[in-house]
Amino acid sequence: MKKQIHIFFTALMFFTRIPCPKWVDHDPEYLQKSSMYFPLIGILVGAIGAITFWVFQLVLPIDIAIVLSMLATVYTTGAFHEDGFADVCDGFGGGWTKEKILTIMKDSRLGTYGTIGLIGILSIKFLSLSKIPEETMAFTIITGHALSRFIATTLLYTHTYVQDIDKSKVKPSAKSMEVYQLVIAGIFGILPLFLFQNLLVFIVLIPAYISKAFLGRKFTKWIGGQTGDCAGAIQQFSEVIIYISLVVLWKFI
Repeated sequence: MKKQIHIFFTALMFFTRIPCPKWVDHDPEYLQKSSMYFPLIGILVGAIGAITFWVFQLVLPIDIAIVLSMLATVYTTGAFHEDGFADVCDGFGGGWTKEKILTIMKDSRLGTYGTIGLIGILSIKFLSLSKIPEETMAFTIITGHALSRFIATTLLYTHTYVQDIDKSKVKPSAKSMEVYQLVIAGIFGILPLFLFQNLLVFIVLIPAYISKAFLGRKFTKWIGGQTGDCAGAIQQFSEVIIYISLVVLWKFI
């Protein structure tokens, strides 16, 4: 149990800015296993976003409350996943070889493709959430963050980790998953769907995973596998797909 608590706090420290005990460090062994708690971290981050929305919607228009909720989650994670998404946009947008794509992705500077990608995905995220019924907003935000992180973890199980050509600049990340870790991640990722008390919401699992399969195929084609940035990109992309799917779902039920 103590070891699992250590692994959880490693995930919390790695994926968020939430303060952790001083005895928690970036131990490679714990970091490798921490991905199974990725969706649980998503529940926590989503809860912060949901609470932020609930508080501000009491005194402000809904659209402003949504923006503040989004900013709260970005601040909580330190834009960790948005950064990965932007790196992927820049790398796959400007690179035409594996080496060039990986080189661009590890560049800390934000390029044109990354800028446009971030503006686009954040805009779609806001517009989608603005169409969600207010009474299910909190559940939607929590589900989006938790389930998208589970979808992202499946990439670690299905795709081989690609070693950076410059090993001295490799970003620390979990590189693979075992079956039991994937199962644990799946439980935490799918659990928030029960908040809706409507079995139809489980339909969103289909488009969410398709979004991962779509990007995963591109990753395999161009770089032969996945990196930490690729997982971040899938988290952001699948989160938006989940919100859009729920918008469509609420329109027809």
